[in-house]
Amino acid sequence: MTAHFPEPSPRPVPSGGIRASHDDREAVVEQLRDAAAEGRIDFDELDSRLELALTAKTHGELATLTADLPTPRSSSATVSASAAESRAPLVLKGGLHGASRGPGRWEVPGHVIAHGGLGGVSLDFTRADCRLTEVVVEAYGETSGVTVVIPDGWVADTSGIDPGFGGLTDKSTSDRLPGTPLIRITGSGGVGGVVIRHPNKRERRKLDAS
Repeated sequence: MTAHFPEPSPRPVPSGGIRASHDDREAVVEQLRDAAAEGRIDFDELDSRLELALTAKTHGELATLTADLPTPRSSSATVSASAAESRAPLVLKGGLHGASRGPGRWEVPGHVIAHGGLGGVSLDFTRADCRLTEVVVEAYGETSGVTVVIPDGWVADTSGIDPGFGGLTDKSTSDRLPGTPLIRITGSGGVGGVVIRHPNKRERRKLDAS
């Protein structure tokens, strides 16, 4: 007679080993951004922690990124986003000599208006602090054009822009990472055109060196 032994029950998974969801990663991203805004961590550390948060696989990996930070209040992210959305639009005018914002640190409002003018406008989000899920960039190429540079993982919606004579050049990808904003482009290409792209090789070298 063959003896039957009970099958061993599955071993419980430690709480830190539970797989993280997109919402889990986004919550940690918001907590890290709030901590940087409050001066608890600097922007270089924010960059490194955000990269780890967006690629984290488990709750344990996410927990290590916020272990030295206070528990967030549920309304803090909402308040921060509301403040950014209510801020006056950022207006850039190319004029004769051009205008730019970035690639250094700057806080992104919910609405940016860029007039290329004779000198052109460069709008670089690669090191910007953005708390919003969506940013409207109203771009008017005019004579010399508007160039918008967005980090890898950010995406742009260009369906609301009139290409004009200068046209629209969209070199951005459609692979959006969790916790990143949508850049909604409106306006007109004018004569100079509007360009949306990710950093080029030279810009990437500068970002890596900084």
